[in-house]
Amino acid sequence: MSALPARRILLGISAGIAAYKSAQLARLLKQAGCEVRVVMTEGAQAFITPLTLQALTGESVRTSLLDPEAEAGMGHIELARWADCIIIAPATADLMARLAHGMADDLLTTLCLASRAEKFLAPAMNQAMWAHPATGRNARRLAEDGWTLLGPGHGDQACGDVGAGRMLEPEALAERLLSPPEQPARGLRLVITAGPTREAIDPVRYLSNHSSGRMGYALAAAGVALGAEVTLISGPVALATPAGATRVDVESASEMLAAAEAHADGADIFIGCAAVADYRAASAAEHKLKKGDDDAGMTLRLVRNPDIIATIAARADRPFIIGFAAETQDVERYARDKLARKRLDMVAANDVSQPGLGFGSENNAALLLWQHGDEVDQCHLPPQPKADLAEAILRQALTCLTPTTPE
Repeated sequence: MSALPARRILLGISAGIAAYKSAQLARLLKQAGCEVRVVMTEGAQAFITPLTLQALTGESVRTSLLDPEAEAGMGHIELARWADCIIIAPATADLMARLAHGMADDLLTTLCLASRAEKFLAPAMNQAMWAHPATGRNARRLAEDGWTLLGPGHGDQACGDVGAGRMLEPEALAERLLSPPEQPARGLRLVITAGPTREAIDPVRYLSNHSSGRMGYALAAAGVALGAEVTLISGPVALATPAGATRVDVESASEMLAAAEAHADGADIFIGCAAVADYRAASAAEHKLKKGDDDAGMTLRLVRNPDIIATIAARADRPFIIGFAAETQDVERYARDKLARKRLDMVAANDVSQPGLGFGSENNAALLLWQHGDEVDQCHLPPQPKADLAEAILRQALTCLTPTTPE
């Protein structure tokens, strides 16, 4: 394996029988020249002792969040800042659930919330636990939050079952941690719009839509993982900024357009994933509108919002442009029309009328269309976690950007 120089690796160990493999992982990382510090949950100490890990790493093992001696110097924050990389091996179903919900009830979960380091999980659990929908939801949420899941593997388990859920072997984990990741987008600048916009009616009301922003944020996380410099222009959403991405917060379509035009300069890829409101109030009221005493209702005059992606596509120095089309019928026909009418290079179209896909969902599917000379090529990306779909879209875009060499 080709080791990265002087990596500072924080090895977290949770309460699973696979904890016995963590000793070998610590040994391999030390042999490769890494600095390794270990944090164990209380339950992990029932499977392997802190003394074993201390002997292998040459460092004291931390086991308690409320250690008076360590916390006198805010030790948990120092550890969080120290690490270049966090790997939790084994990562039990319980630990994954706590991380997915942002809990910080012990030292290990607190460190994970406080650290900006690259983060990896090596799941290890019974095959039925791994197959449970709750674990699947937590795994997808963790991927969206920037965690990379390594495994699990498939095979015999300590409980006697056979199936998916085994922790990957220490050699495989060390190889992944110590090998430079594939980054085909290194050197490229990627600008993404995400989430909804809010168009003010008065100081307390607005027009908007159901976009959660998850697809755009998944694209940003995938772009960072592939090595790109990512700027995420985001409407109002309840999502954490993907690690490594630069976030620009906006509210209205006009604000999003201004940010898009500012950041499109020098961009290699522009992705319009935001669900931009098509219309806004012709004029927003200065004060809160009141209901009248009659039942006549209220008439609201709307005007069209600027078309952000078409504006970027019309630039003389335009980047490679990817649009999204959320449709409820005739998906391919509308997607082809959008590709041509807005002069896009690629469009990802999905049927938002399908249950469990699209707005607010953790999964999505897409029909991907892109220009190939005078022709339009296409492929269907089946239902999958948005993190996986985002990577597939970006990899296809990178293929389009890479000139082919005639044979």
